[in-house]
Amino acid sequence: MCYKELPAGYALAEVIDLQSNRRQFWAVNGLALALAAALAVAGVLLVPFSSLAETPLWEIFAALGAMLAGIVLYVILHELTHGVFLYAFTRVRPKFGFVGWAAYCGNTAYCDKPRYLIVAVAPLILWGAVFAALNAVLCTGVWFWAVWVLQIVNVSGAAGDLFVFFRLLTRPKHILVNDTGLKMRVYAPLPDGETDGAAGAADEKADEKKENV
Repeated sequence: MCYKELPAGYALAEVIDLQSNRRQFWAVNGLALALAAALAVAGVLLVPFSSLAETPLWEIFAALGAMLAGIVLYVILHELTHGVFLYAFTRVRPKFGFVGWAAYCGNTAYCDKPRYLIVAVAPLILWGAVFAALNAVLCTGVWFWAVWVLQIVNVSGAAGDLFVFFRLLTRPKHILVNDTGLKMRVYAPLPDGETDGAAGAADEKADEKKENV
């Protein structure tokens, strides 16, 4: 279930802040670089740069222009995909924005674990399949690389989503996630007999302590 308000009986368990928490920030960026490097090496093995030697200059520039336009469009579509799934599950309108080094999408709802895990990886899976299909057709030359770079951006750009996915995967089944776009607050059920979780979750001091873990 997803909720517009935090139900009674839940307390704040963790804050995931990929912007302000330095440990999480560098973990995500390190993962992004590793994924990008691995896919770049795989691309070279599939279509070596030496095979582009006979490509006309105009075609190289055309592919480069298409690739750059594709990256801009992809960033928008990535966040829209998050938003579509988030709204479908919560019926709360998402908000979009850009801060520092990343675009974001979030809302004020509280999403259960299975649905939030889908929200987290939906763009990676959906657009990964689209780019893989395109690369199956454009499997040689400079146009392979135009699409392959989009796949690299897709996978490495989802490093934050993957970080959150695997971190939440180990959490208990009945957690709720409040993703405002800038940070994710994870709420866990209180032990039986305790029902003041909603009030406790609003405690700003507790929130600040969780952010620095």
